Amino acid sequence: MPLKTATGLQPVYPFSAIVGQDALRLALVLVAIDPLIGGVLAMGDRGTAKSTAVRALARLLPPIPVVAGCPFRCDPGRPEEWCRLCQERDAQGEKLETEWQPIPVVDLPLGATEDRVVGSLDIEAALVRGETVFAPGLLARAHRGFLYIDEVNLLEDHLVDLLLDVAASGVNVVEREGISLTHPARFVLIGSGNPEEGDLRPQLLDRFGLFVPVATITDIPLRVEIVRRRDEFERHPRAFAARFAAAEADWRDRIVAARERLNSVDVPEAVLEAVAGLSAALGLAGHRGELTLLRAARAYAALAGREAVAVHDVAGLAPMALSHRLRRDPLEEMDSGARVREAVARCLPEVPPGPLPFPPA
Repeated sequence: MPLKTATGLQPVYPFSAIVGQDALRLALVLVAIDPLIGGVLAMGDRGTAKSTAVRALARLLPPIPVVAGCPFRCDPGRPEEWCRLCQERDAQGEKLETEWQPIPVVDLPLGATEDRVVGSLDIEAALVRGETVFAPGLLARAHRGFLYIDEVNLLEDHLVDLLLDVAASGVNVVEREGISLTHPARFVLIGSGNPEEGDLRPQLLDRFGLFVPVATITDIPLRVEIVRRRDEFERHPRAFAARFAAAEADWRDRIVAARERLNSVDVPEAVLEAVAGLSAALGLAGHRGELTLLRAARAYAALAGREAVAVHDVAGLAPMALSHRLRRDPLEEMDSGARVREAVARCLPEVPPGPLPFPPA
């Protein structure tokens, strides 16, 4: 079945030029190192660099190898995950070439229809040429990249259900209008919103690996620097990007090195006990929080260039990995990390309190 897609690029603000918001930047770097962490939910004030940081990180990361001509960006090195189109081309003896593409960042608008999200019949091809052509949706465009949802707490229930299914399986199933196909849809889910406008459904909330409360910076010198840099970027984007080119290259090298080191980072028994003890003390249901915290701590150790995870990695990342998983009254606001920090102080009294440094030394 013929398929089609379209991609585009636009200038973005450099990741290394972002002032403050260390917790958000750290969370994004950790999921870039290990996508299995499960994405990032950033809740707080508007205009605090949430979407800027996501797009900046994606542009910072090295391009990915894809099967040339594949609308789903199938990975040439993982044939077991290829879409049906790539499988058919390979079975017919076609030599599948490799090309390199930038990591995509795809916005999912609140008012998007289900057809736009999952893909649908190309009406123009059907009416003009009488062909059954599949037009890939947002999930196809986001494969192996980032799916960004602003105001995620206002997302309609039917789209939430759809996202939950795809996030759990990593596969998008399309059965409509004479079309029957499946394609891989693995992406890092990034959500942002204002908690005053409503809560997320618990099922979707649990799918975000890390939670970051984002607040407006109040320090006057930092606010001045934010305005100065943004104004310079908007007036002279090329010169501004060139000024941070070396810092961007350094960040890219650090992330690539951390990815290569990730699977060799050791997890001592004391770290496992700390993760399990914190989760039990907080009364968390299930084990997704523990796995997320463990993966985040391993990614942080890899970013720091260490051979093993330390207990202080667990303590520093626990609020980010566990706060949104706490049981709470329906009328109670989402915990910003205070309850988790109290549990850390009780369970790990030997660990100095406070967030982990970013970037790690």
